Amino acid sequence: MTRQRKWSNDVTQNSDALDLEKDIFASDSPEAIAQSLKRSVEQSHRRKAEPFRSAMSMLTFYVNRAGRNLSQRRRKILEAAKTRLRAAFGRPQPK
Repeated sequence: MTRQRKWSNDVTQNSDALDLEKDIFASDSPEAIAQSLKRSVEQSHRRKAEPFRSAMSMLTFYVNRAGRNLSQRRRKILEAAKTRLRAAFGRPQPK
């Protein structure tokens, strides 16, 4: 039986916003995720928003689409990646 692909997976892989490194959201390193997203948005000529917004939007999109299927450990890593991403772009942390 062939597994049906979801539209959200298609967006993540074929977004006009940026070209993502393969399986980057599976990384156990928040720093690696943040740096990969930063590299991707800085190299992309197709994104419509500023680099920080494009990178954060893709990360947030992934977290939201994974929803309750994310383990607590994976969610913690991805939330830490948001913090690292803000730091990588010199953005203040939310209060």
